[in-house]
Amino acid sequence: MRGTILLVDDEERILKTLARALRDDGHDVFVTASPIMVQSMLAERDFDLMIVDNRMPEISGLELIRTVVETSVPGDRPEMVMMTAHATVDSAIEAMRLGAFDYLQKPFEVDELLVVAGKALEHRRLRNEHRYLLSEQKTEFNNYGIVGTSAAIRAVIEKLGQVAQSKSTVLITGETGTGKELAARAIHDRSAERGMPLIKVNCAAIPETLLESELFGHVKGSFTSATTNKKGKFTLAHGGSIFLDEIGMLGQPLQAKLHRVLQEREFEPLGSERTESVDVRVIAATNRDLRKMIAAGEFQEDLYYRLSVIPIELPPLRSRREDIPALVAHFVGKHRRRTGKHVERVSDEALEKLCAYDWPGNVRELENTIERAVVLTRVPVIGLEELSLTPSVGARREGLPSQKLHKNIEWAERESISRALEQAKGLKKGAAEILGISQRALSYYLKKFDFD
Repeated sequence: MRGTILLVDDEERILKTLARALRDDGHDVFVTASPIMVQSMLAERDFDLMIVDNRMPEISGLELIRTVVETSVPGDRPEMVMMTAHATVDSAIEAMRLGAFDYLQKPFEVDELLVVAGKALEHRRLRNEHRYLLSEQKTEFNNYGIVGTSAAIRAVIEKLGQVAQSKSTVLITGETGTGKELAARAIHDRSAERGMPLIKVNCAAIPETLLESELFGHVKGSFTSATTNKKGKFTLAHGGSIFLDEIGMLGQPLQAKLHRVLQEREFEPLGSERTESVDVRVIAATNRDLRKMIAAGEFQEDLYYRLSVIPIELPPLRSRREDIPALVAHFVGKHRRRTGKHVERVSDEALEKLCAYDWPGNVRELENTIERAVVLTRVPVIGLEELSLTPSVGARREGLPSQKLHKNIEWAERESISRALEQAKGLKKGAAEILGISQRALSYYLKKFDFD
């Protein structure tokens, strides 16, 4: 692991030797023979590691370490290693008590220095990672991880809290990107079963031929590639919760099997005659209109009512625009911590544009937009020039592109296919179902309009 190292020793010869060895090992090395200069150097830039000699005329290494500890916060402080002679080992131990990572007893080999430096840098990386994860966790679980104070989102947060206290089946609905998985996690993490697993299954991401095995498991020999027994997701979720995302993509045979699980709390793994009982809370989610699917004969009515014991509908972002400033500030902070970039905020002009946009991809699209701006910006305030709202998405709400009938028909075909692919997350089977056409017909249109 490479890092930025500050080397402090009053002996120029030792400084040159050690600095050369550390640079040869790939580190960026800064040196000073004056410990008095250290504080100003620490103020000018971030160092990952400071290696300091103990015996120096102006100030001892121990006193320097004590000063750095007293004048800096732990997160901004570099790892510290003290070099010491045998007679001053007690000082080195005192330095470690203050917070130094390790000490090197003179004389030492260069390889020993490189090993200690590597371990110190790895420790700093883990320390930063731990601090970042703690901050993420603290942010994420404030108000169930949902940002906003609008009446619509406050009603959702209140309902999540009520639902978490029960074991009832929940059906979460809402457009793509409204935070259905976040809501499912919030329910589980506030439930009495939070110490048990939350197993997530994206029904749209698994081929239908494999989905039954994924959900309910299989026994060896039940199909050609079943060379061992396998536990299903329901078994793994026993005692906890299972989140079935894109439940509208479930085929009819699996709908019947899921209905039985919800009704009787038992099932048979694929190829097995043995019945397994399971105690699990089911949280399902979809962006499709299940009632329309029932009317079209695509979704079992009994299963719908089993799933929607407690329905929760997540509002689209365009219906709670007052939450956009808070969401923007939240995502700027989140991606500033992830990237380590100095980004303060979004300008008033840019924020006004973000609030006026319709956000068909909802909160997920907003976060992607802010992440992109934070990564690409070279200034601390994100302006209009740093924002790039997806033109094709924004253009969807515009009127017909032409006065020509045939041109408008082609435009409508292309738009319908594009939207269906986005809604089905790129799965052709799901897109064909949404469009009400066969996969073969969809292939024709994909080729016609040169979709990748």
